[in-house]
Amino acid sequence: MRILVAIRSESSWVELARVLRGDGHACDQVASESSTATALASSPFDFAVVDLGLGSPPGPPLIARLRARGVQTPILALALSDHATERAAALDHGCDDCVGAPVDMVEIRARVRAWTRRTMGSASNLIRHGPLKFDAAERAVYIDGQQVQLSRRELSLLEILISRRGRFVSKDRMVEIMFGWGEEVTTNTIEVYVHRLRKKIESGPVRITSLRGVGYQLERIAG
Repeated sequence: MRILVAIRSESSWVELARVLRGDGHACDQVASESSTATALASSPFDFAVVDLGLGSPPGPPLIARLRARGVQTPILALALSDHATERAAALDHGCDDCVGAPVDMVEIRARVRAWTRRTMGSASNLIRHGPLKFDAAERAVYIDGQQVQLSRRELSLLEILISRRGRFVSKDRMVEIMFGWGEEVTTNTIEVYVHRLRKKIESGPVRITSLRGVGYQLERIAG
């Protein structure tokens, strides 16, 4: 997924972005309410982690102000305290999930994984596609029980395709999901990663097909 990290503390957002990138996500960072609203309105983020302390004034109404500006992106709010009333208020103001302070990176990663499962339409971290098994929690791929070694980018590409299996995804959309601001990439970059991924996972019924001018898809497997 492409995730916006909106946190006041530079050290905190650098650490969180580092952890999420390690999990295969593309991350961009902002540090104010206005820049958060602008980023979510202008870029196709799949998810946002938003510090309620960014607000002017701070607190749960920040989420309501973002929603009032037309922001539809799923939001995980980082509360200013561990009080249940604040977390409940953030949810009532429009966030999709909320964690209390102090923030625990392990919990945030788990909640991001939970959201990833929802986007894949699965209640489990294990996504099966014929002989291929994708473990979203462990960031591991297996074919016929044997682990396949994929790079971080190859894993991200497979995650995009397997979560949309049977549907074509354009190269432009793949670039938007896989890469953050400031990364110089082209659609040719996607072609390179697709070529590498095909060599590693195409086995039996597992096939990545392309349609000129449309994009790529992981073919559905009958049965």
